[in-house]
Amino acid sequence: MNKALAVLILLCSFNAKGASWQITFPSPQESTSAIDEYPIQLLSLALDQTGVNYQLKPSEKLLSKGKALDRLQDNREINIVWGMTNEQREKDFLPIRIPIFKGLSGWRLLLIRQDMAERFAYIQQLEHLVKLIPLQGRDWPDTKILQSNGFDVVTERTHKALMRMLSKAQGDFFPRSIIEIWEELAKSELQNQIKIQPTLGVHYPTAIYFFVNKKSVPLAKLIEKGLEKAIENGTFQALFIENYADYIEKSKIEQRTFYTLKNPFLPEKTPLDRKELWFDGKISSQLEP
Repeated sequence: MNKALAVLILLCSFNAKGASWQITFPSPQESTSAIDEYPIQLLSLALDQTGVNYQLKPSEKLLSKGKALDRLQDNREINIVWGMTNEQREKDFLPIRIPIFKGLSGWRLLLIRQDMAERFAYIQQLEHLVKLIPLQGRDWPDTKILQSNGFDVVTERTHKALMRMLSKAQGDFFPRSIIEIWEELAKSELQNQIKIQPTLGVHYPTAIYFFVNKKSVPLAKLIEKGLEKAIENGTFQALFIENYADYIEKSKIEQRTFYTLKNPFLPEKTPLDRKELWFDGKISSQLEP
């Protein structure tokens, strides 16, 4: 090996070790909540597992989910998002196929108006629930899932607008995941009109992934490596428990009737066979590190 080549290899090695990954995620349009903080914590944990130098920062502009995805596809302003997977998203972006909420986003409780409590007490099967009108976000993947299961869904753009619609009887119930519903209700100005229905829920298989631009293969591999290591050494589970054990316990899942819905939009490569990646509906199996 000549001297010049040896120096070049040494410099490349030094630069690789000293390089810092600049990772920008979208600043949400609505107020930041725990559901926004946990993915950042998990991403930081995964990167820590790899030993690389990195900087995580929010985008300078506030971005809706749709705008964030547009920016990511154009490879500008941001280089990572997280969101619910479907076939189209996996065609447009590069998914890291580890469900960051362990599928808990598909376990849904029902926000209802206080004056609807008696009507929901008479629901004995899914066919009864399908006759009622759910509210969902206009561009949310959950909307299509509900529609494909026979629900006549009413949509709006923002969470605040949907809560107002529910309070004004412009829909019968608002399904929200266990990771969202408790904090959302606690912060709502409509607590005297809206409650969590205590005996029912719906469940469908779904995953929220980290997504990067199709060309960002090294970044995807780096994050995947870190997540796999965190799963193996238990730090992923510990972080999940730290954030969601209280919500899981309060939801009293094993005392509820959950109606299982089909998700025809779930991509074939979803790792449903890896049981360690998913919340299984049993509290005891999830609340231990």
